[in-house]
Amino acid sequence: MSERSALQRRIRAWLVLFLVCLVISGLTAFPLVSEIHWANSVIDNGWLRRVGDGLDQADAQYPFLLYGTDWLAFAHLCIAVFFLGVYRDPVRNIWIVEAGMIACAGIVPLALICGPIRGIPFGWSLIDMAFGVFGVIPLLVLRRMVKRLEALPEPEAGSGTGAGPVTGPRPAAAA
Repeated sequence: MSERSALQRRIRAWLVLFLVCLVISGLTAFPLVSEIHWANSVIDNGWLRRVGDGLDQADAQYPFLLYGTDWLAFAHLCIAVFFLGVYRDPVRNIWIVEAGMIACAGIVPLALICGPIRGIPFGWSLIDMAFGVFGVIPLLVLRRMVKRLEALPEPEAGSGTGAGPVTGPRPAAAA
């Protein structure tokens, strides 16, 4: 196996790990009420009970408020779709990895600013910030590997690997 194909496999493995986590994170935003009921049955925590009471009241009296978390879930799934471009062509689409890194960095100030405004206990804001801190790790690894892939010489034309992009002029379309 060539260095290029081995590196492409590692890039795809890290990317799949990131995508799975992103999709799971998004899907868990849909069933919040049942999830918080389950969490409260497992953990005895005052904040979780308060969140459960709030979600129960919102669900009973103002269910449209939970529509916002449906959009949060949808956003996670849409972001995952963008990362499929990295799967197809990591070098050309490294900007998606870099945008993901910026988004992960943005989680920290968002949690530090909006958490206190919304009355979120600081410990829970730390959990939110951890998504950005831990989310950026696979993206940093991905970016480093994509840069290594970019630095490798392109495979020779006719080598039969099919690993590189098609180069040269394309045939003109028939009129």
